[in-house]
Amino acid sequence: MRPYFEKMDDIGQALRKGQIKNSEENLTALKEAEKELALEHEKIRNVGFPTEKINARGQLTVWQRLEYLLDPGSWHPLHTLYNPMDNEEQTTNVFDGLGKISGKWAVIIGFDNKVLAGAWIPGQSENILRVTDLAKRLNLPLVWLVNCSGVKLTEQEKFYAGRRGSGATFFRHAELAQLGIPVLAGIYGTNPAGGGYQGISPTVLFAHKDCNIAVGGAGIVSGMAPRGSFNQEMAEELIDKTRQFKAQPPGAVSTHYDETGFFKYVYEEETGVLDGLKEYMKDVPAYNPKFYRVADPKEPKFSPEELYRLIPVNEKRVYNFDEILARLVDGSEHSEFRPDYGPEMYTGLCKIDGYLVAVIGNRQGYLGKDYPEYADYPGIGGKLYRQGLIKLNEFVTLCGRDRLPIIWFQDTSGIDVGDDAEKAELLALGQSLIYSIQQTDVPMMLTVLKKGAAAAHYILGGPTANDHNAFTLGVATTEIYVMHGETAAVASYSRRLVKEKDAGHPLDPVIDNMNKMVKEYFDNSRPIFCAKQGLLDEVVQLDRLRDYMKAFAGSAYQNPKSICPHHQMILPRVIKG
Repeated sequence: MRPYFEKMDDIGQALRKGQIKNSEENLTALKEAEKELALEHEKIRNVGFPTEKINARGQLTVWQRLEYLLDPGSWHPLHTLYNPMDNEEQTTNVFDGLGKISGKWAVIIGFDNKVLAGAWIPGQSENILRVTDLAKRLNLPLVWLVNCSGVKLTEQEKFYAGRRGSGATFFRHAELAQLGIPVLAGIYGTNPAGGGYQGISPTVLFAHKDCNIAVGGAGIVSGMAPRGSFNQEMAEELIDKTRQFKAQPPGAVSTHYDETGFFKYVYEEETGVLDGLKEYMKDVPAYNPKFYRVADPKEPKFSPEELYRLIPVNEKRVYNFDEILARLVDGSEHSEFRPDYGPEMYTGLCKIDGYLVAVIGNRQGYLGKDYPEYADYPGIGGKLYRQGLIKLNEFVTLCGRDRLPIIWFQDTSGIDVGDDAEKAELLALGQSLIYSIQQTDVPMMLTVLKKGAAAAHYILGGPTANDHNAFTLGVATTEIYVMHGETAAVASYSRRLVKEKDAGHPLDPVIDNMNKMVKEYFDNSRPIFCAKQGLLDEVVQLDRLRDYMKAFAGSAYQNPKSICPHHQMILPRVIKG
């Protein structure tokens, strides 16, 4: 199959002088938006006690632990801004992402010991479920940095119980173990109650000499036999017990290394725990990249920096998706599937870091005369029509057959609507695509380049494909909504306008409500808002998109659950014809 992969068709062209000159304003606007994003990220990193205070206690911060643990340059954070419950702490108190440890990809997550000593807080359980799903989808080890003081008791009702509450983590860890996915835990600090289960539920436990894990700690010494209220005698009793537990908390190294043996290793230094994790990561299952690479890795012919000139801030400006792709894939090469059919969608094979991946993206602009063929109106890119949906179903199905990970790019205003669209079976074809995605069982990642709207957001690799979507990225131009704000205002108020007009009433109050709705839609669709709500897993700089694509491809091919030998693939042969 070497002729199919070593040299594919060229894609993209160098920017002309006029394009460079005319895109200066666009580049400046995107760079300014990314500065705002960087400030948000930095603010989250700095919540809680200052680093100096944590270090003065003889501890490293979660960020210092991550920096020591990870291979240089390999960190790809996710969920940095995630805060769906709008916590006063501004975070979910865990930080996670993809990174390499001892040369191998892993999903890494750690409690922030600068905030409430790493306590459970609202939104955290949902964050952790996303992380365990990521490890499951990519079949990667999950590495924990445990430093969990238990529950933030004043808000326990927001996260303790329920189907997706904090205890779900421990069942997810058991599920990963059943799937053969190791969960490694470096354990620091005092970890009572839920923190104790956080420490004991992984597969292998690496402990710092001062850590403990326990069913309960000093904070609940009296609560196991409640009497309805407190009095002076009980207060004195509580003081004595608290002093006893403070002197020697339950579940220390002397118990769980010397007696139970739960701690497999104990280290004198904090960095020793991280060294132990590094040593174990050397031996986790992983294929050598040569097993799956179809060609030597190459940089794109065109710089990813040019994306700032090509992706327009102005939502009405048309751009060429092929030129975007040319700045992201190896050698700026591709092999396109059915280029003469369904022109609103790009489908093709590309290489990322030498690995073969499938790429799908929305094309923009006027789609040519007599398209869509079932209607008398012109087709505009960003919408989905009959041919495009059929092509997507075919392509995704073949990707599943050939075991190819899929990278999606979205800029969609939705699926075509109206009686003509219904007669063209678009409703069923959209659901067919959902079925096609669901049956593939291959990992997918999505980048929402601009618009993610209506049902098209679901079916174009969106995060609703829980079993397949590993993560969803946004950039400075991303916006996600059920429909554009002006469209929503028309849908909500057009009949009210008619009624007020017919009744002879002034229209200004209705117009004010329409404008208010437009502004709310705008504010609630911005990238930072979407990241906080979890509609995106991370908002990244445009010049880092290729890095995340490389991390995804490397992770997907590190230890895949199934293999299609390259010489037995069908999709490249279908493309060649």
